[in-house]
Amino acid sequence: MTARILETNSTPLSRIDVEGVTVDLIENALRNAREEMDAVLFRTAMSPGIREQGDCFPMIANKDGKMVVGQFGSFIGPFLEAYDAEIEEGDVILTNDPYMCNAAVSHLPDWVVLVPIFRDGRQIAWSAMFGHMSDNGGMVPGSIPIEATTIYQEGIRIPPIKLYKKGVLQSDMLDLILHNVRTPEWNRFDLNALVAACNTAAKRVVELSERFGDDVLYSTMDIMLKRNYDAMKHIIEMFIPEEPREFEDYICDDGMGMGPYKIKCTLWREGSTAIFDFSGTDPQAQSSVNFYLNEDMFKMFFGSFTINVVDPQIVFNDGFYDLVDVRIPEGTLLKPKFPAALSGRTHALGRIFDILGALLGMGAPEQMLNAAGFSDSPHLFYSGYDDKGEWFQLFQIGFGGIPGRPVGDGPDGHSLWPGFTNVPNEFIESYFPLRIERYETIPDSGGAGLHRGGNGLSVAYRFLANGEVGIHDERWLTYPWGVLGGETGQRSTKRLVRADGSEEWLPAKVEGVKVKVGDVLYFNTWGGGGWGDPFARDPELVRQDVERGLVSASGARRYGVVMTDEGTVDDVETAALRAQLSGARSEIALFNRGGSIEELKNRCKGETHLEAPVSPSFTASA
Repeated sequence: MTARILETNSTPLSRIDVEGVTVDLIENALRNAREEMDAVLFRTAMSPGIREQGDCFPMIANKDGKMVVGQFGSFIGPFLEAYDAEIEEGDVILTNDPYMCNAAVSHLPDWVVLVPIFRDGRQIAWSAMFGHMSDNGGMVPGSIPIEATTIYQEGIRIPPIKLYKKGVLQSDMLDLILHNVRTPEWNRFDLNALVAACNTAAKRVVELSERFGDDVLYSTMDIMLKRNYDAMKHIIEMFIPEEPREFEDYICDDGMGMGPYKIKCTLWREGSTAIFDFSGTDPQAQSSVNFYLNEDMFKMFFGSFTINVVDPQIVFNDGFYDLVDVRIPEGTLLKPKFPAALSGRTHALGRIFDILGALLGMGAPEQMLNAAGFSDSPHLFYSGYDDKGEWFQLFQIGFGGIPGRPVGDGPDGHSLWPGFTNVPNEFIESYFPLRIERYETIPDSGGAGLHRGGNGLSVAYRFLANGEVGIHDERWLTYPWGVLGGETGQRSTKRLVRADGSEEWLPAKVEGVKVKVGDVLYFNTWGGGGWGDPFARDPELVRQDVERGLVSASGARRYGVVMTDEGTVDDVETAALRAQLSGARSEIALFNRGGSIEELKNRCKGETHLEAPVSPSFTASA
């Protein structure tokens, strides 16, 4: 199957020589158009997830569907391979079903809009954008059911359809879709905003084509892709060895009593081609933690991660895809068979980035190896009826600690997703019946190291209306690992304090938790792993961390630093403590996981939460 583009002008586009100044003008204009897509979306969307948090991914692609500028990589190629229909000028295509578009999107809440860009009857480019909808129907509010066992339980499946045919809205189709979601008004506005953003990009591309000519624009896009190819070829040959290296990490559980789930990847190079082989990854889950990972999507992850680590000035696009070979066995957690549930794929997605960081950094740990810290994208769902009898539904993404890195400390309570921001507390309190009573970093939750891991966040939500809560988080069993002597980050916890003073610890993945007015949820995320020997950290930096509340006075001893009652460093005691601790520890391993997976399982004895997680003092090699 493949899409068929209908053009009234069949004259093919030609590749021609383009002056360097013209290339720079067009490149910057396209980058600005991509930024304008975000501006249009954020000013016209309604849901906090898109409008405030930026849970969306824009792109402008060439005629062949290869992203030229964008945030995270092209899903147009996989879509075109799966879409068996004609595409005409004025069409706007909508889909959300991973199984119908070769996993161009990976779970149903992500609605993707694609717009073919025409000029004078000839297609010259694509614009596309997808955003995470607040609701997609299904078993639970927010449409990411922990207990789903098939995709049919996760909400409405939208096959690739024409939302607009030759510029005409198919309103009956849209009404049918919105009839199946809990937040139809938000979804309608967010979808309109996605379309408006794509149309804005289309307008800018046509303006560029009118100014410079179709062939110049087409050729410039080719040059931009070639620049990326050349840069990534150099990076791959420099940092990826021919000798295979492997790494594995785990999703702690699936919320249904099963787990942990292993994700394993082996990396090596053949010539200029980087090969990622996920053989050894566990079979697909019976629950929703599967992640249908399209090979091109993983290439995009690899390119985005590598470019940001090596040289953020490189324009990220799809030009390098031919340099990467991704092998994912069918029937595994990363390539489940239909109709496996997919909505909880965020946990595996987060783990992929930790694994990437380990694999790419092994060859040059002093320059490239990050500790673990992406780990997950924590979700909180809160829904019910307010005192006016109106339905409310909150979906919020939280942040953990960013790992320590060769260049310095990891940021505290931050997102690794490009462009993501927190939803302002004032916005949340204005639109939902809750009050945020604490929003602060957790001292000592970041792993100690020469470069400290970022601290996790503690957010206290006081509920002002009866309702239900759902939680999706990770790293309650496994630690965000440290590297090169750095300690592990603290694990995540969720504590619910009832209005009557009673307390209960909640699992990291749970839904349908009844809450009443006055109950408080303490939503604590994980810290990032530490980088390098903590006893080599400048004691003055430790003192500053203590002064800022990022490290406690007792926690300073993890760095071998002794604080006085006056808040200064006791140099004599510090030297003595560092000598003692350095002499007592075992050989420093490349990775500090906090123990083997079996040791961690035995230590937790099957529990799905930990009351007082602490970083262990021993290390375990990969």
